[in-house]
Amino acid sequence: MSNVVDLTLFASTFFTIFVIMDPPGNLPIFLALTSKLTPQERARAAWQATAVSFGVLSAFGAFGSYILGFLHISVEAMQLSGGLLLLLVAMQLLTGEEEDPGDASGTTNVALVPLGMPLLAGPGTIVAVMLSVEQASGEMSKLIAVIAAFVAVHIVEWTTLRFSVIFHRILGEGGVIMLTKLSGMLLAAIATQLMVNAVLAIVASM
Repeated sequence: MSNVVDLTLFASTFFTIFVIMDPPGNLPIFLALTSKLTPQERARAAWQATAVSFGVLSAFGAFGSYILGFLHISVEAMQLSGGLLLLLVAMQLLTGEEEDPGDASGTTNVALVPLGMPLLAGPGTIVAVMLSVEQASGEMSKLIAVIAAFVAVHIVEWTTLRFSVIFHRILGEGGVIMLTKLSGMLLAAIATQLMVNAVLAIVASM
C-alpha cells in the first residue's frame, strides 16, 4: 500500500486541509445561513457548497504551478507567504474573529457564496492545496496521496454539512468551540513550520 500511496504525505495533506476548512467550526455558520431552508434544500446546499470548493481547489491544485511560473514567484516565496496567510487564519480560529458570512435571506445562493467560497475554498485552503501538489514533485505515489487526501477531506466536509443538525446537537456549542480552538492551535504550528522551512531553503540556496 505504501508503494502506491505515500501515507505520510496523505496524512499531512489531509490534516492540513482539514484544520483549515475546519468542518466542526463551519457547523454554526452553515446552520445560520440555511436556517430558512427546508431539509431537502439544506441537503442540496451542502452538496453545492462542497462541489464549489472541490472545483475551485482542483483548479488551483492543477494549474497553481503555472500561475507561479507566469508571475515569476518562487516556491520558497509561496511557502513563506502561505505560512503567514495560514497563521492569520489560525489567529482567526483562536480569537473567534471571522468575516460576516452574509445574509441568508438574500437572493444569492449561499451554497455558492459564501459557503463554497470563501468559507471552504478560502485563501488559506488554496495555498495549502498548491503547496501539497508542489510537495508531491510529480511522483506518482505522492500525487495519489495528495489527491486521495483532497477527496477524503471533501467527503468529510460534505458529511458534516449534510448531517449538520445532528452533529451540532451531539457536540453542542461548547464542543464546536473547543474543536475550533484546537484546530487553530494546530494550524498555527503548521504555518510556523512552513515559514521555517521556507527560510531554511532560502538560506541554503545562498
